[in-house]
Amino acid sequence: MAFRKVVKGTVLIGGGAIATVFGLSQFSQYRNKHDNFMYVQAAEPVNIPMKNHFPTREDQFLALQNTSEFDVLVIGGGATGCGCALDAVTRGLKTALVERDDFSSGTSSRSTKLIHGGVRYLQKAIMRLDFEQYRMVKEALHERANLLEIAPHLSGPLPIMLPVYKWWQLPYYWVGIKLYDLVAGSQCLKSSYVLSKSRALELFPMLQKDRLVGAIVYYDGQHNDARMNLAIALTAARYGAATANYTEVVHLLKKTDPKSGKERVCGARCRDVLTGQEFDVKAKCVINATGPFTDSVRKMDDQEVSNICQPSAGVHIVMPGYYSPDNMGLLDPATSDGRVIFFLPWEKMTIAGTTDTPTEVTPHPIPTEEDINFILTEVRNYLSCDVEVRRGDVLAAWSGIRPLVTDPSSKDTQSISRNHIVAVSDSGLVTIAGGKWTTYRSMAQDTIDAAIQAHNLKAGPCKTVGLLLQGAKDWSPTLYIRLVQDYGLESEVAQHLASTYGDKAFEVAKIAQVTGKRWPIVGKRLVSEFPYIEAEITYGVKEYACTAVDMISRRTRLAFLNVQAADEALPRIIDIMGKELHWSEQKKKEELESAKKFLYYEMGYKAKSEQLTDSSEITLIPSDIDRYKKRFHMFDKEKKGFITILDVQSVLESISIQIDENTLHEILNEVDLNKNGQVELNEFLQLMSAIQKGYVSGSRLAVLMKTAEENLRERVVIPVDRSGGGL
Repeated sequence: MAFRKVVKGTVLIGGGAIATVFGLSQFSQYRNKHDNFMYVQAAEPVNIPMKNHFPTREDQFLALQNTSEFDVLVIGGGATGCGCALDAVTRGLKTALVERDDFSSGTSSRSTKLIHGGVRYLQKAIMRLDFEQYRMVKEALHERANLLEIAPHLSGPLPIMLPVYKWWQLPYYWVGIKLYDLVAGSQCLKSSYVLSKSRALELFPMLQKDRLVGAIVYYDGQHNDARMNLAIALTAARYGAATANYTEVVHLLKKTDPKSGKERVCGARCRDVLTGQEFDVKAKCVINATGPFTDSVRKMDDQEVSNICQPSAGVHIVMPGYYSPDNMGLLDPATSDGRVIFFLPWEKMTIAGTTDTPTEVTPHPIPTEEDINFILTEVRNYLSCDVEVRRGDVLAAWSGIRPLVTDPSSKDTQSISRNHIVAVSDSGLVTIAGGKWTTYRSMAQDTIDAAIQAHNLKAGPCKTVGLLLQGAKDWSPTLYIRLVQDYGLESEVAQHLASTYGDKAFEVAKIAQVTGKRWPIVGKRLVSEFPYIEAEITYGVKEYACTAVDMISRRTRLAFLNVQAADEALPRIIDIMGKELHWSEQKKKEELESAKKFLYYEMGYKAKSEQLTDSSEITLIPSDIDRYKKRFHMFDKEKKGFITILDVQSVLESISIQIDENTLHEILNEVDLNKNGQVELNEFLQLMSAIQKGYVSGSRLAVLMKTAEENLRERVVIPVDRSGGGL
């Protein structure tokens, strides 16, 4: 015991000493900031005219095919690739970008949704006296401030609570978090602060209160990652970059340099994934910004090159919004295996994650049941025992592959920094690898600087600091009120449009259909519980959406919020897209199958559906089995051993409840495990057992049958002698 106290004291003293050293270096900035938080000095103004509207995808393809030579060709449409395109085009370079899938289809749409400097990286910098880690955190904090300023509609500050369960940890974490503020200097979002136990529980009532000492709250940024990525791409397009999604690089083009006699990369052979058409795009400089696929492009240049990326999979899950307060996140700084878990409100839901495990590079990463259960276990450790954390409450799950830069022989991805590297090959291929979402802009700046130097390109300095992204110019926090007043949109829908499209929300509102109701006047929802409207599908096609998957995952975020809601919205989404893109009936069927496959494997539907199968064990006690059998037989009056749509309709009609036949078919199909068109008694008992164990939640059939049973009981005539007499 005495030894532990000595260790803790040593840690405190050491942490305090290091905090003093670093703090003094930042104190002059910190002292002057007062209320002037998060100020970013803008770069030189961009002299290139910005188009009022972004070009069509057809126009972009014509530009790619008809331009004799670009200055820069960027391969990769993630945050870094789009950042490179925006940086290059605003410097006056003739710029092209190709992406084999959709913009932000990979890692950039599957993040924790945080814009942060990295509290854990600062901790490592202190403990290891690692200046490189410290420099990376400082750079990220600057970029955090910039990103919040250039896209305020898509981002904002978020308070994050760090609960403390041991007295000695309170000063230890306080020093670390205060240092985080100090490193940010004048760009600190808001000062961190300490909370008492009672105040912490008041702000985060679902928190585990046993042994809770207090909490520390600090601020980081949060954003809609896929929409942010798209905003960068659209901004680059409006400045004149020829950007095209679903355009795959088949191989790199090379020519012999007459001066050196060496082969130099001079462009790429590209293929339109949707039509199969191939064409050459020539460029003075080719940039490889393909994230986890960095090495595959490098091997197009040189088959013998060694790998520089070690991919790491990070799984996140989405749970109902009631698991966290509306505006307060939670950080678990030390999970059972030493990782960090965030528990954050996002889009009125709750995100929990992430894991960090070595993986193979794949364009279609799949979340595993093991990772989902790991996150649930960690969440249970921090939430009150009054809150039952159920497996059935996982509404969506996804896996993203981090492109960590490392020695190929290293196996410990948790100790790897996300510092980025820029490398230029002997043939002139410029590669940007590593890094993190928050620092995409500085990564792009370093990349274009290297490209200019390596290829003697004529360009000015970087101009992306403070450069507003698509939708930011005329956005204000009260913009949604005008949408409500001018167009008659629901307040929730108007807020969603304003926070998704910024000042372009009016363009979506203008094409919104009349509902035919007294209120709202316009704006038909795709699904009742989310504020996405049909007009967004039409507008999404203008934003280069080419598939149903693009629409449910990156133009809207339905797939990331609730896979079942996304599945329900698919038919209507495909109908609207079909009209805009002139799809045949066969093409619509293919899109539906492809989108359902995406939801099933990549967004956690498979893992969710496997919680209830025809082999699920029934673990109910005898009294519960008898109770559920009686409920079942209220529908199965003929004692057939199964119920059909007709049985359910008959009971519902007797209690004056009407549900259309298609909806009833969907409800029964969720429980029809052997898919024979009926729900058998055993299947119903399997369902109720899974609900009891928390594997399944929100079963419409279970709620419907319970409600019907209660209504039927209330209709039983009560004898007068039992009612106590009366008139």
